[in-house]
Amino acid sequence: MKPEAITNTLERNQTVFRGLLQNKTTEEYFWRPKVNKWNLLEITCHLLDEEQRDFKARIRYIFEKPDYPMPSINPEAWVVQHSYRSRDYHEVVAAFLNERQLSVAWLRERIDANWNQSIIHPKLGEMTAGVFLANWLAHDYLHIRQIVSLDYHFLKAKSGLDLNYAGNW
Repeated sequence: MKPEAITNTLERNQTVFRGLLQNKTTEEYFWRPKVNKWNLLEITCHLLDEEQRDFKARIRYIFEKPDYPMPSINPEAWVVQHSYRSRDYHEVVAAFLNERQLSVAWLRERIDANWNQSIIHPKLGEMTAGVFLANWLAHDYLHIRQIVSLDYHFLKAKSGLDLNYAGNW
């Protein structure tokens, strides 16, 4: 996919995320399917951090400092470092949706950039700005799937009903 098509899809996904994340009850955003699994608040905090600190930041780094080592990040540690569990869910959703809007505008200004410009990732080797952009979209899809799965399992757990008529999950 070309950068413009990926950017358009990232923009459309903002509507998907809005539909999946807004109008949730406290019970819904704190509920977790298992003790060691993220709840919706944590997922949303992660999405905001990734939007601000990972994909856009790394693409910017490739464009501005391709000859320097890429700084490391630790998204798993952000859960504790950024106090995900104590954040206000509705504020995080609003901040994420706003940040996505800013990201799309930033990407549109760089549609004609050299998306083949690369940097050496310490674990994955050479990666282009285009690879990071495509992975940004893939990251959206992974978390959309995760949120839908969480919604399904919440319905199943809270309704106590047999959901097999709906089809195989």
